[in-house]
Amino acid sequence: MELDNANPTIVNPSELPSYRERRKIKDESRQKQGIRQLFMGKSSYAIDPFYLSDYSDTDSDDSNVEPIDEQEIYDLIAPITDPEHPFSLASLGVVKLEDVHLGSPTDPTKAAALSHVLVELTPTVTHCSLATVIGLCVRVRLDQALPPSFRVEVKIKSGTHNQSEEVNKQLADKERVAAALENAQLMGVLRNMMKTCLEP
Repeated sequence: MELDNANPTIVNPSELPSYRERRKIKDESRQKQGIRQLFMGKSSYAIDPFYLSDYSDTDSDDSNVEPIDEQEIYDLIAPITDPEHPFSLASLGVVKLEDVHLGSPTDPTKAAALSHVLVELTPTVTHCSLATVIGLCVRVRLDQALPPSFRVEVKIKSGTHNQSEEVNKQLADKERVAAALENAQLMGVLRNMMKTCLEP
């Protein structure tokens, strides 16, 4: 099989923006907090004179949850492997942090309020025959990883592909996407592309 782009430009992974360090610090903090709670437990004044009766779990994980932002969404899709090359979509410049857009819900007080995620992809060449497969993989990854209150849209960035309108129509058509996901061979390709997303 002939490659669409035999010599793509590859970015060094150490140069890509990431939350990995921040996440590591946060995870260590949560782990320490969990150990402290395990040993201290909840008590009462009769057992522990330093116990405060109005104690509440204000420092529990739920109150420290940060809202999902563009960087976190980028981190979810950056490690996806290109179907033609053994490199990530981020290393090839197919996904870029500046092309991840997050729209907040109009009324965040409503439980059913929806956030809108738009990811614009930049194929490595303007005639990339796998643009639809890559877009589908990004969409599946985000649909699986984000809470149901997020609506995902994946598009080819304007002016980066000869058939961007046709590819965007396919990616936006829910019935076509659903039909594609029932294709066992295609799902095998997508699973293979997303294997790297599970690695630490």
